[in-house]
Amino acid sequence: MDNDNAIAGDPLAIPHLLPPVTGHPTTVAQFAGLAGALAGDRECWAPLVRYDAVSRWYHRLRTGPGYEVWLLSWVPGQGSGRHDHGASSGVCAVLSGALTEDAGARGARVLTPGSLRVFGPGYVHEMVNASLEPAVSLHIYFPGLTEMRMYPREAAAPVSRAALGC
Repeated sequence: MDNDNAIAGDPLAIPHLLPPVTGHPTTVAQFAGLAGALAGDRECWAPLVRYDAVSRWYHRLRTGPGYEVWLLSWVPGQGSGRHDHGASSGVCAVLSGALTEDAGARGARVLTPGSLRVFGPGYVHEMVNASLEPAVSLHIYFPGLTEMRMYPREAAAPVSRAALGC
């Protein structure tokens, strides 16, 4: 062959000439970016949404090394109860509808599409659909969610199973 590429061989076979392989998120900013990208990809999540009048519906949308992405739907009146996410940090994005987050002394706020909430381990809050329309949210937990401690409304300590009579 009479071309310069043939002299050096296949340039695509030389790893240092290739762009870096896109890795998985590792920083809060990258997880927030992932949440924003998924929120904007309605074709990815909208066909999966289901509404359940009895309990919140959820679907694990994606996993990666050390994280997981969940899609949740909320009909009017449904809530999470006051809880934390154990050792996991997270990002929450509202995809449709509105959710009210009550963070106790930190106050309450209404989250609407485009809203993004970032939290660290041990962050206690409650989410509820206080509107008259269904809502859909996306939650990314890193590391993946292994614990969700429930709290009574007035307390700052977890509720033990014994206290609940379980």
